[in-house]
Amino acid sequence: MKRKVGLAVFLALVTGAGVGAQTLQSLYPSAYELVYSLFSLGGEDPNEGLTTFLSALVPVGGSAESMGMAFTAVATDASFLELNPAASAVQDQTQFAFYHNNWIADTRIESVVYTMRLGTLGFSLGGKWLYLPFTEYDDFAGRVATGYYSEAIGIANASLHLFPGYYFYGVALGANAKLAYRSMPDFSDDAGSVIPGSGAAQSAVAVMADFGLLTKFNLFKLYSSRDKNFSVGLALKNFGLPAMGEPLPTVATAGISYTFLKPILVSADVSFPLNLVDIALSEDLYWGVGYRMTITNFWKLQAGLLVKGGNPRLSVGAAIDFAPLTLDVNYTLDLTTQFSPLNRMSIEARFDMGDMGRSAKSVRAEELYLQGLDAYAAGDLDLAITYWDESLRLNPFFDPARENRDTALAAKELRTRMLELQRLD
Repeated sequence: MKRKVGLAVFLALVTGAGVGAQTLQSLYPSAYELVYSLFSLGGEDPNEGLTTFLSALVPVGGSAESMGMAFTAVATDASFLELNPAASAVQDQTQFAFYHNNWIADTRIESVVYTMRLGTLGFSLGGKWLYLPFTEYDDFAGRVATGYYSEAIGIANASLHLFPGYYFYGVALGANAKLAYRSMPDFSDDAGSVIPGSGAAQSAVAVMADFGLLTKFNLFKLYSSRDKNFSVGLALKNFGLPAMGEPLPTVATAGISYTFLKPILVSADVSFPLNLVDIALSEDLYWGVGYRMTITNFWKLQAGLLVKGGNPRLSVGAAIDFAPLTLDVNYTLDLTTQFSPLNRMSIEARFDMGDMGRSAKSVRAEELYLQGLDAYAAGDLDLAITYWDESLRLNPFFDPARENRDTALAAKELRTRMLELQRLD
């Protein structure tokens, strides 16, 4: 009896699966249309495209793009500059990075970033140039005018790491100052004659600012490491006055990242566009998720998904470290509302230029800390205090050395008081 019931259930499942598959195939003839339907539930955004200087939102490449732009809380390399300005104060390495991105419709993006850190202070400089060939034709397909439409953005960054410590990561705060210029080529009148200065009349300058926050802590940590496994980032990007009456692409973003196993990191960002001219015309929120797996110490695989309105964007990438050069190559597939996929490639060449001796000082501080423990165990409080003072000189935020030094000082004071009491007796 049980076998018959089991067989009936199995046949029902198979029949149902077959019917379901046929129905799914009739609705979505291709796998592409199925994927598109899953990630474009938001549909088209009626307020999309109402802002200017959209190049501020276009990714230049690097880890940020390959992880679906879900990088606000990750911010581990020079890709952070346009996503979370607080991260320059917590970068391990001084970095110099070049980016090239083949964007859509013959559009190209070139970018360069330099970032360095001095203690708890971080500084960065960056530049970004988007350009698109422009050719105007008359009614008889004759070429009338040629040139380039381009947008250039210069970025200056500074950040500060507040309250860093061994137990508490602290909070990093940062800001970008951005100067943007839009260049329009001259165009013709109805008679087909080029109008001198017509492009300059539509060119524009904009001043923008970014603000960011970043902190890390341990949460549901399943492995042993001194690095914090959970981070939170907040950013307000492209904040500024309208350019020629058009609002800037201001966006507020909240992001998290979680390393639940040592080689695997996942991240997520939620972004809220803000039309500062008319808040009611703000675009819909959009979101992205990212994934990174460290295969070896010189090879990482990355993937991401960004869903913005009816335009999901899938990306994959690999970072290969040749020390000091790291190459980050990305492939991105845009799924547009007309089922016409756009394929893009981007590449980043990043040079690690050292950490100004920070890692060597940290290692030496730990060695002195351990030597202080040995001296303390042997009863030599003065020598232990000397070791721990030297450890703190190299790393002022090494809390275990400070705690043990304070304990040794208290013990030394107690010993002195006991000797004084013995003399009085």
